[in-house]
Amino acid sequence: MAIRTDEISVGRTNGVREMLPDEQPRERMLKWGSAQLKTSELIAILLNTGTEGESVIKLAERILNENGGLRGLTRLDLAELTAIHGVGPAKATRLRAALELANRVVALDPDDRMVISAPEDVIRLVGPEMASLDHEQLRVVLVDTRHKVLAVRTIYRGSVNQAQVRIAEVFQDAIRQNAASIVVVHNHPSGDPAPSAQDIALTVELDQAGRLLGIDVLDHLIVGSHGHISLRRLGLGFPRNAG
Repeated sequence: MAIRTDEISVGRTNGVREMLPDEQPRERMLKWGSAQLKTSELIAILLNTGTEGESVIKLAERILNENGGLRGLTRLDLAELTAIHGVGPAKATRLRAALELANRVVALDPDDRMVISAPEDVIRLVGPEMASLDHEQLRVVLVDTRHKVLAVRTIYRGSVNQAQVRIAEVFQDAIRQNAASIVVVHNHPSGDPAPSAQDIALTVELDQAGRLLGIDVLDHLIVGSHGHISLRRLGLGFPRNAG
């Protein structure tokens, strides 16, 4: 079988492994979570290696730019992917498999989406990953009128407190996707999920903003390696007669 020269990694200088640790998409995913990676970085993980004179990140960016972004890429069949310079059969099959999975997720019946009926449902969705992070993140679970999950968005990473969080950013995607309600989740890298005074103050602000916007804040959950807490269950930050 003929060997495609555009699939050969020359000098081992163009692959994911040869980047500095902070630049490696795989390392960034492990450290920050998949939601923090750019589309080109996710594709670079699938490609694994670049070509002579072109790093794997540059290859991923070129593939996106030349094919109309991710939406355009999903329309390419296996033969079309294989024909892209720098891809070839091995990379093409990995890309096509990932894109097909994405297509199937989009095609899922709305009835197959997770229903949020208790804090534990949200914990099953995002808890294990967030509890293992070595930095703080704040995520928002977008929920429709039937309490089915529309999406999960990572809004902040680093320091999550009342002073740092911009309330408008928390609700931004909920407004764009016409979500009926949200669940806010953030983690404590210390492992202790006990809420601080700032966590409670933030909850008050989120609940008040949600009322003004017509978007219910179902709960504010805090996740740690030692467990999780629901501020609504504890009656912290939410009106006592609500929920």
